[in-house]
Parts: sequence; structure tokens; C-alpha cells
Amino acid sequence: MTTLTLGYRNAPEHAAVAAAVARVLEAHDMEPEYVTGPDQALTEMLESGELDVFATAWLPSVDAAWVSETVEARGDLYRPTFCCCVADTPELAGVASLSDLAASSASRNLLVPASVLPRVRQMVGSYGLTEAGFTIEALPDEEAFEALAAAFAAGEPVVAALFAPNFLLHRYALRTLNDPRGALGGEQTAQLLINRSRAERLDSDLLDELDELTLGNRVVSALDDAVRHGGMTADDAAEAWQRGRLLPR
Repeated sequence: MTTLTLGYRNAPEHAAVAAAVARVLEAHDMEPEYVTGPDQALTEMLESGELDVFATAWLPSVDAAWVSETVEARGDLYRPTFCCCVADTPELAGVASLSDLAASSASRNLLVPASVLPRVRQMVGSYGLTEAGFTIEALPDEEAFEALAAAFAAGEPVVAALFAPNFLLHRYALRTLNDPRGALGGEQTAQLLINRSRAERLDSDLLDELDELTLGNRVVSALDDAVRHGGMTADDAAEAWQRGRLLPR
């Protein structure tokens, strides 16, 4: 087997997506060697050729800095979208849009993952939520996710501002609020990044299959939940998805 280095950000959803990509590589007699670490280190490794494939970059805007003349983007694995979600608690039953929040009975304390704080500030300003009494409590991402999970489990009327896919969207019956002012930004495409010199040496059938690999947000949310709360490793979760045991088909 030929070894190929496969990088990913050190988070459960990214690890599980990388493991799903690894299934395709293994089917073509490629042995993936996982690499993770800080963004800067992974970017430099991808540029230099130490890293062959990165799973995944969110393009065109979130991870635009990752793309260069020595790196090519391929595929359409899922569609990351920044959104605000709520559960159908009695207080939020009639809330369909971010425009409805100011006059609603939603919790005024917005628990926010630190990585999306600038986007939340933009949304709060666009919809005048500060004037309606909303405050922002930024927490490290993992702490924010678990705090939101506890709030949803307790039936609290909280608003979750996060990127989909996310385990919260798999674990709880949440709905996304409409964004008529476009404050949350556009949809992204999660793509593989491949060092160009390495891509030139890969079999065309493998490249075609990577281009055609589609997971979708629902699957990635389920993979994320399986790793975080299902007692699975990333490889276990990817295998469960491949065998049709992760989600009903």
C-alpha cells in the first residue's frame, strides 16, 4: 500500500469526515496517515507537500487562506452554514425568523462558541437585539456546545448560534430561523484540499471518486454526535456510516 498523509482540524466532526475520506483512499490501496495540529502548521505542511490531503476547507470564504497555487480544491462533501437554531418550546413556538426574536420570550443570554463571536455580534447588531435586552456570553467552543446541549435538554428557550453541521442538530429537534437581512452570511462548500504535485501522481479514478464523495450536513451532524456522545472513535463512526448503521436509510 502507498502511504498518503491526511490532515484535519482537531475536532470530532473533522476527524470523522477525515475517517470517511480515508475509506475511499483505502479502497484504492492508499494507506492514510492521519495528521492534525494548529491551522498554521497544517497550512505550511500542505504547501510544502508534507501533507497530501486536507479534510476539509470551507470555501469560498471561511478558509480562503488555505488555497494557493500549490493546492487544489476538490469535491463537495457537505455545506457548512452559519445559522441560529431553536427548539419548539412554548416560548418560541411562533418564532420563525431572527426578526421575531426581539419581541419573543427567548432567553436573553446568548451562549456563543468563541469561534463565531464576530458573526454573532454582526447578527445582534443587524437585528437590534442589544436594545431588546440580549447579551452575549462567549465560551470556548466545546464548553458552549455542551452548555447549549444542557439547555436544550432542560427545555430552555435558548437560541443556538453555530455552524451546521453540528451534533446539536442531530441530537435535538431544532429548526433554523430565517435570516431576511442576510446577517449570517452565505453557504460554504466543504472541499478537500490536495497538494497539486501529489494530485498529479494519484490515479484518476481515485480523484474522480473523491470528487463524487458526498456526505451532506445530516450525515456529518450524526458523525459528530457519534464521536462526542456515542462512544465511537472517528473510524468507528465512519464505518458505521458506510455500513448504513449510523442513520436510517
